[in-house]
Amino acid sequence: MSAIQNKIVDADEAGMRLDRWFKLHYPGLAFGQLQKLLRSGQIRLDGGRAKSDTRIATGQAVRLPPQVTSMATGQPLTRNTIRDRGDLDVLQAMLLHEDKKVLVFNKPAGLAVQGGSGVNRHVDSMLESMRSQKGEKPRLVHRIDRDTSGVLVVARTRGAAAELTKAFRHRNTEKTYWAICKGVPRKKEGQISTWMLKERTPDGDIMRVARHGEPDADHAVSKYRVIDQAGQNLSWVELQPITGRTHQLRVHTQHLGHPIIGDPKYFDIENWEFPGGVQKKLHLHARRIRIPHPNGGMLDVKAPLPPHMVQTFNLLALDESDAEDDHLTY
Repeated sequence: MSAIQNKIVDADEAGMRLDRWFKLHYPGLAFGQLQKLLRSGQIRLDGGRAKSDTRIATGQAVRLPPQVTSMATGQPLTRNTIRDRGDLDVLQAMLLHEDKKVLVFNKPAGLAVQGGSGVNRHVDSMLESMRSQKGEKPRLVHRIDRDTSGVLVVARTRGAAAELTKAFRHRNTEKTYWAICKGVPRKKEGQISTWMLKERTPDGDIMRVARHGEPDADHAVSKYRVIDQAGQNLSWVELQPITGRTHQLRVHTQHLGHPIIGDPKYFDIENWEFPGGVQKKLHLHARRIRIPHPNGGMLDVKAPLPPHMVQTFNLLALDESDAEDDHLTY
């Protein structure tokens, strides 16, 4: 059996409830087990007793008894752990699903999928560490933005890559995102249909809503549903991109008048201040993907929220179970 350990609270987790912290790090620990370990003093915070709703702070030590440390599934990745670990170690910590044809990762916010200006480390280069015995490198079949967290599908073989790419191209996949948006849409669910165009600016390329008929503009369609809200200030919105344009969901929520908080490119509400305890990071997470598996059947994978969004959900008293089956039903 594993020994007693002390785990230090990361800066990204400050303000989180202790029970949510355990759900993030040790999802196999049932709430009833956690309560029993807290009552008996086997789990402690900075050496003292704590309750499940105790708010934790950066640098605090959580005492973990052997029955908890033995079920560790790897800690959530932060900028520090990504920087300090080797490529294979980081990828294994991100892994949600693995079989002979497909890998699915929970990409952390801040890690780029592919190289670009100012990008020194990205998933595509890291996949070199997972070459097969035949020398075959896993292949990307889609992308998500650098600052977006969540499910990323990778093919292990050339044949699997062809099948998965075809599924994305023919829109046989169902992708579900969770976002925290400024304000609350008047219509609680609906469809956003626009044309989008890339535009060069002094601050870099951005996407904007275009007029029908503008040269090089692409049609973009997204569905949305408001799951919950914190007064009229913030809303938890479920999003489903029907098309796959660059920055589509970020532009569409902006177009709706309710941009995603923490978005450095598309949040355009002046003089808006973050609520206390909410981190200034993009609150957009690729929560779930359903895609035909190359071997047949459907691959259905969900990604746990990143630490900064767990903290926000905690502060706003949002309950993940309110999403029901995690996809739009209309």
